[in-house]
Amino acid sequence: MVELIIPEWPAPKNVQALFTTRLGGVSRAPYDSLNLGAHVGDDRQRVSSNRLLLGSYAGLPSVPHWLEQVHGCEVVHCDTERTPVEADAATTKRPGRVCAVMTADCLPLLLCNRSGTRVAAVHAGWRGLAAGVIEAALAQFEEPGGEVLAWLGPAIGPDAFEVGEEVREAFLRVDPLTEPGFKRNRPGHWLADIYFLARKRLSSLQVGYIGGGDYCTFTDATRFFSYRRDGVTGRMAALIWLTA
Repeated sequence: MVELIIPEWPAPKNVQALFTTRLGGVSRAPYDSLNLGAHVGDDRQRVSSNRLLLGSYAGLPSVPHWLEQVHGCEVVHCDTERTPVEADAATTKRPGRVCAVMTADCLPLLLCNRSGTRVAAVHAGWRGLAAGVIEAALAQFEEPGGEVLAWLGPAIGPDAFEVGEEVREAFLRVDPLTEPGFKRNRPGHWLADIYFLARKRLSSLQVGYIGGGDYCTFTDATRFFSYRRDGVTGRMAALIWLTA
């Protein structure tokens, strides 16, 4: 059976959101079983079947707006565009359009406003996070940050995400107060807390509510794909949409 994680956050009733796990699909190892990524080497027919299973089980109102993610800051508007484009965030004001990002360790971030008129899904790997993908997504909201809610989906945890000195420097150049997000691990390497780094960025933008951020994709092999852990693996998805 398809297993989903439903965000616990004070979103308006017309905002629907979910995060998939790896459970409940038809793909075979190493993509077992609910792999939604068509770009990772899995059989395309099985990926298509998994996407249909997700749509049916979750009651999605339309086919999700799948992106070609490139670890950048581009935001696509799902109101009008339908073909896959290179982007790392998607937003919409139109009911029934499903914004989606895929991850397997990177941080999936879901956003909505308190009035329930706009939603966004963000793929926040360390490169995009450092470069400003959250800022780019929030810029699509007409309201100030205090009227926006954020939910941090499952990502690699702070005890598993080893990075080089260049990653730490990329964040410290933008905000020296992100230093507590890095713990020295071995010479030239640090353990990064991507949840802390995202919360810090969201807080600096005065986002009104920040929830989630309490999973680790690397250590929970039963429920989550992890690129860092397995190399060749599947992809999960964070989805958000508006109902009429």
